[in-house]
Amino acid sequence: MILGKLVLMRLILRALIITSALAILITQAWADAEIVIAIRYLQAQGISHSHLYLYREDGKLLRQLTDDNSGQDSGPIFASDGATIVFTREKPNNVREFWSIDPRGPGLKKLEAAPDWYTQAKSSPYFTNVEPEESTSPSPTASPEESASPAETPPPSYKSPDNSVELVLREDPKDEADQINGEGHGKHYLLRDLKSGREIAFGDLPGFIGVFEILHDNQDQDRHFLFDGPLRLAFFGLHLNSTDGDTCFALDLSGPRLVRLSPNWAAPIPLPGEAAFLTFTENRYVAIPGSKKTANCSYLEHWDEKLNKIRYAREKSAARCYGASMYRPGLTPSTITMRRGSD
Repeated sequence: MILGKLVLMRLILRALIITSALAILITQAWADAEIVIAIRYLQAQGISHSHLYLYREDGKLLRQLTDDNSGQDSGPIFASDGATIVFTREKPNNVREFWSIDPRGPGLKKLEAAPDWYTQAKSSPYFTNVEPEESTSPSPTASPEESASPAETPPPSYKSPDNSVELVLREDPKDEADQINGEGHGKHYLLRDLKSGREIAFGDLPGFIGVFEILHDNQDQDRHFLFDGPLRLAFFGLHLNSTDGDTCFALDLSGPRLVRLSPNWAAPIPLPGEAAFLTFTENRYVAIPGSKKTANCSYLEHWDEKLNKIRYAREKSAARCYGASMYRPGLTPSTITMRRGSD
């Protein structure tokens, strides 16, 4: 009996040691991940300039990397080993310079030309509602014969990667809200549990305002879900009006619930290997501090598996994001990049 208790205590102690070690490793990985962002803080008077800011993934500002006001710093990208950041400095008269800097702050250096890896780098995959130009299929489940007869076309449906749920985007022809892309649309969409057969209408989900199209990966139009560990999401777009434009919702399948990611548009950017994602978030008519003026702004934000948000910017600031890059040691890919323009 005593021997058995000793063995059990050793097993419990060993499990606690392993759990503690894993927690330390996870915490260290979180602390080591860094993100450099080109941010232009808008000001009431004079010309504002974009500079580079280095954040830890948990939202802590580590340091401001540049402060030159001769141009606009943009498009920062980490080298694959995280040792260097290369960026573009855009000056008047269409002059473009390329610079590099050590993430720790020193070593600012003007380059003769941009490295090949920098010019060839593209933005990491993100979710979008923009359909590929070559795509002509009206729905992912409709055959050519079905497409010829709209009345017989079944509603589009999407199964999750683990085949646990299915989203059925059905519409009611008698419901006026279902005839336009606007608030109230999508209340008849179904979330179906494929194991239990239980169904719930989107209109009954917490956070429902309306949903229209399901978003897809810009590099893989057949990918409509973001599953990574406890993160189980799909994303939907909705048109609001001519003033506010479009907005974006995350359908949290673990809730289930709908979470609005921005008052206006937000583009979700996956972080492979992490139960988290980034968004390039647009906010319209943001008040510029110290004035009565407003501006359309953009920010980079981080969302965890519980859909808690971190904004990489000063509180209550009017700012524009001119590109960002994240270095994640030990993860694949090691860098996540969002260039200033679409590519």
